[in-house]
Amino acid sequence: LARGGTLSSSHFVMIIILSVGLVTPLITLMSYGDDFQTMGTIMGEVRALLNAPEMERPKEGDSPEQNDLMLRDVHFSYKEKEVLHGISMEIPEGSFVALVGPSGSGKSTIARLIASLWDVEKGGIFLGGKDIREIPQEVYSEKFAFVSQDNYLFNRSVRENIRLGNPAATDSEVEEVARKAGCHDFILSLEKGYDTLVGNAGGHLSGGERQRISIARALLKDAPIVVLDEPTAALDTESERAVQQAIEVLVKNRTVIVIAHRLSTIVGAQQILVIDHGHAMERGSHAELLAHGGRYATMWNAQQQARQWRV
Repeated sequence: LARGGTLSSSHFVMIIILSVGLVTPLITLMSYGDDFQTMGTIMGEVRALLNAPEMERPKEGDSPEQNDLMLRDVHFSYKEKEVLHGISMEIPEGSFVALVGPSGSGKSTIARLIASLWDVEKGGIFLGGKDIREIPQEVYSEKFAFVSQDNYLFNRSVRENIRLGNPAATDSEVEEVARKAGCHDFILSLEKGYDTLVGNAGGHLSGGERQRISIARALLKDAPIVVLDEPTAALDTESERAVQQAIEVLVKNRTVIVIAHRLSTIVGAQQILVIDHGHAMERGSHAELLAHGGRYATMWNAQQQARQWRV
């Protein structure tokens, strides 16, 4: 066009300059490709959550006087796949109950259903003889303290993360439960003590430290029912010992439901329920299940033999 005279030399030079200048923003735009894909995935998950059916709970209602729990013919599915097939059990107030079984058997699903994080599809869960679907969610949640192996800490101070268990708690009450949970000393060793920010998801702390803060938070809530979803699974031996000591304080005089892979930690349970592929295969005390010689006895013997392994 410039040779033919239809494009002036000044415009020709301008086009060359602009063409070169477009390279940088195009490269920048290409670098955002992964971010756009991530945003699409996140927005899809958020949209699915917002469109999910709400759990139906009454707005007002009284809290049951008794804290005994009962599961009656409970069924539950993830999308089209049923993972619990008619689970029934009784958990008397003040008792110690353990759920054991292989990974993926449905133990954590049962714990989350008991804590009313999801709704059962068939059957029912009863607290004090009352279907939990007839109890206001806020009233029911006050009954529970839930400690899992991946508790989330917010990017706030250690003090505020513990205080989430009881927003009305004073600083002295927060520090008192921290002592009981065995985390007071390590908190004081942090740069700003109780005012230290823990980072996103508690990233500035070790796994054992995060767990002890989560247990302190549960202690501060002072709920009558405690659900422990394998809280020591991903910890080293030293951290596990510290967390185990904190748990011993947490479960005193409470109804305790424990999901455990290390069977040595639940030998004192009044009732052990063996879950496999969504079915309750066996139930009884440690001694009764060993005498029965079934799945639990096999798991126990395998773990005892593994303790003798040496490299």
